[in-house]
Amino acid sequence: MENVNIQLMKRSQIILFVISIVISGSIFVILKANQKTQSKTMKEEDKTVHLRTKKVKNAPQRISLVSYGQITPNMELNVAFQIQGELQKGQVTMKPGTNFKAGQVLYRVENKDAKFNFEVKKAVMSNMILGSLPDIELDFPTERNKWMTFINDLSPSNPKLPAIPATGTTKEEMFFMGRNFYPEFYALQQLESQMDKYVFIAPFNGTVIATFAEPSSIISPSMQVAKIAKTDDFEVKVPIAIKDLHNYRNESFAKFVNADNITVGTGKILRVSNVINQQTQSADVYYSIKAAEGKTIYSGLFVNVSIDQEDNTLKECVVLPRTAMQGGKVKVIEGNKIIEIKVNQVGSIPDSIYLTGLKDGEEVLMEQIGKIEKDVKYKGDSQ
Repeated sequence: MENVNIQLMKRSQIILFVISIVISGSIFVILKANQKTQSKTMKEEDKTVHLRTKKVKNAPQRISLVSYGQITPNMELNVAFQIQGELQKGQVTMKPGTNFKAGQVLYRVENKDAKFNFEVKKAVMSNMILGSLPDIELDFPTERNKWMTFINDLSPSNPKLPAIPATGTTKEEMFFMGRNFYPEFYALQQLESQMDKYVFIAPFNGTVIATFAEPSSIISPSMQVAKIAKTDDFEVKVPIAIKDLHNYRNESFAKFVNADNITVGTGKILRVSNVINQQTQSADVYYSIKAAEGKTIYSGLFVNVSIDQEDNTLKECVVLPRTAMQGGKVKVIEGNKIIEIKVNQVGSIPDSIYLTGLKDGEEVLMEQIGKIEKDVKYKGDSQ
């Protein structure tokens, strides 16, 4: 009886073991199948790429050429002296942003020693002529008064050197040449011209851009003391692409607008650089600028430069960002694939271009992508 029970138990264990194997195998097969399905689905999903696109809608556009530029002073000047000495304050406080007018003294250099040397030389000149007065009265009695007037004008109370008296005869001229009068006088003139170098007078209305030395500091010849700029005369430097340069040359008149699209001034071409920027393939065009009524222009301000072309008629075209075109072509999504279409650029503004050659409804990529995969599906997210 015991043997029968043992055999039944063993048989039951075997049946349970087989059943567990069958169930485990079924579960494994189901899980494997699901995994393959998910993997296949993921692979299919991975092969679909969404790109930023724009649906083409051609519309009449009035084409203008627009570029950007920066307002700069027509003249900038480095302030420096030809002499050495202690720097002193002028009529205005020289700090960045300070405005000044033409004719104002901006800086002085301490010149006491130069003044004393100048006055000493004037006194030597006076004594030279006084020592010659007896001979002048004897040989040139009619010329005495003019030389006395010259001596009086050499007084320390007169800061300027008087003009040399004209000689009446060759004999009189030779008389003063023999006494070394002319070399001494011209040396005195040279000292006087040196005195002008101790003062810097503003040559125009302007503003201080930067200062590099303060009053009471010691400066040396050619040392840069400050940088100033003219404020009532500006120009605009505009980089123009080579392909557009002839259009800008033909239309010399331009309008300047700020970031808010408000007209701040107008101007004309002053000059065109013959040097091409190798990186941007553009040439610098320089415009004059006159402020619009009620507007103020500032050095360093960025503006958009707009000109109307001669053929300023309406054109059917689409406006796209500059990044959409490369090499005269744009990329279009057609049937989940990307194809390239050749287009014509008929105008431009700083961030966008006007194109013809596209049909309404086509989905154009807004920017360039890398390699185009053949087994990838492309879908556009139109804006």
